[in-house]
Amino acid sequence: MNRRKFLVSSLLSSVAVSKLGSSSVALAATLEPAGRLERSSEDQPDALPGELREKLMHDPYRPQFHLLPKANWMNDPCAPRFYKGEYHVFFQYNPNAPVWGDMHWNHASSPDLIHWKHLPLALAPTPGGYDAFGCFTGSVLPGIEPAAIIYTATTRSTPELATERGSDVREQQCIATSTGPDLVHWTKMEKAAIPLPPPGLKVTGFRDPCPWKDGDTWYMIVGSGFNGVGGAVLLYKSSDGLNWEYLHPLAQGKWNGKPEPADPVDTGEMWECPDFFPLGEKHVLLYSTERKVYWEVGTLDKQAMLFHTETQGLLDHGHYYAMKSMLDEKGRRILWGWVTEARDDNALRAAGWAGSMGLPRVLTVGADNRLRMEVPPEFASLKEKPKTVTAPKSAAALGGLAIRNRAGAVACSFQGAGGLVFKAGGASLLSIEAAGGSLKIGDVTLALAPGADGVSTVQVWWDGSVIEIFADDREALTARSYTGTGDIEVAWTGAVEGLKSLSVAGVKPISKDRLTS
Repeated sequence: MNRRKFLVSSLLSSVAVSKLGSSSVALAATLEPAGRLERSSEDQPDALPGELREKLMHDPYRPQFHLLPKANWMNDPCAPRFYKGEYHVFFQYNPNAPVWGDMHWNHASSPDLIHWKHLPLALAPTPGGYDAFGCFTGSVLPGIEPAAIIYTATTRSTPELATERGSDVREQQCIATSTGPDLVHWTKMEKAAIPLPPPGLKVTGFRDPCPWKDGDTWYMIVGSGFNGVGGAVLLYKSSDGLNWEYLHPLAQGKWNGKPEPADPVDTGEMWECPDFFPLGEKHVLLYSTERKVYWEVGTLDKQAMLFHTETQGLLDHGHYYAMKSMLDEKGRRILWGWVTEARDDNALRAAGWAGSMGLPRVLTVGADNRLRMEVPPEFASLKEKPKTVTAPKSAAALGGLAIRNRAGAVACSFQGAGGLVFKAGGASLLSIEAAGGSLKIGDVTLALAPGADGVSTVQVWWDGSVIEIFADDREALTARSYTGTGDIEVAWTGAVEGLKSLSVAGVKPISKDRLTS
């Protein structure tokens, strides 16, 4: 599958309910068929072996305030939702090793977006079933009771039924439901909702469904693409959420010209993990391809059911992939993403864990019709012992700023040239340089978008080996750092006249043992 191939590529990088209508009631009845396949996974154990637990607790590079499983491998967020007073996030997970493989759905819930409770595994491959090779990415199927999800189930296949170019994998879109307020127990439907791609289409892949409901009609896009043409999202509609009719591509991209034998995600011939939703007066399309997440803001022609792009860009310039969004009870559009690794399988096995969820991001569309994002204000409650310098008169006023225990938040406002450097033991871990209206981080350059007063802002959330950087709430870069121990010194590198304010705060761990339990 492509997420595995993505990991291999990224290892070489150093940075980087609505009320129910009559149709919903009818669907709810059909979602409990005779002879259904029951969830076969066992609960995730509450306790880890003592030696592993000790290692994870004291790993300085393991995040302390990001969501991640207690151990082993994680990747794509799946079907996040706010349900009966709790935030629920599912994510792909290998319960047996800290490397890619044996895809299950892990599950955690939170009352506040910050503190998480680990719940039993939600989905596991059913031997001999349509998801015997793995339970891959999916979304909430809205407007349904009991609560429903639709996800990509995979099996090994003969060439004529394989859906992913260059592989023997067959991808099908399948439904599962859950009763009870905690979404713990899930029941799979006996048959796939969409067992094959549209007849006559030779696709490069067929996965990661994203449905929504408009009135009495359900729509859904599925990540896909075409050889030598480009990635696409295939549009389906349904009158009951169970039986789906293919319409056409909702949107389509372009092949980047790389040789066909390459992974179609690398060539731009496959879009995976799409997400589509209204935001303000616009619609937003997100998708992952060429190892990055792209956003497009535009309009949806509801008569032709075509998306027309107006502005577009990169959602994150670093180690961030396979995102999925949700609405919460406050009406906020909250985005979740997978923070990918930048070290090889041997290092992951030695560490005992791999990957984390990025901090949630609240999405909006700015006056410039571009996507904007910021960390929810709830996270301010985790900051402790902040030290803030405002309009410093000399460099001496900036001394003694440091991130303790590799968990901190830095906020900087400035005008003109300058920058931040982060050091540990005298060695530079990260450098951020602003000049000429741009921000340079490693070999990546981001465009700044200062306010009317000409002032730009940079926020850095540092957590173990995970670093999330936001510039003017418009550009983001997620980096990884596995070097340096002890305190991380924070210094301003430009003339003090350009620095408006610089704040460095600690960030409290969300658990006592780094295991987010």
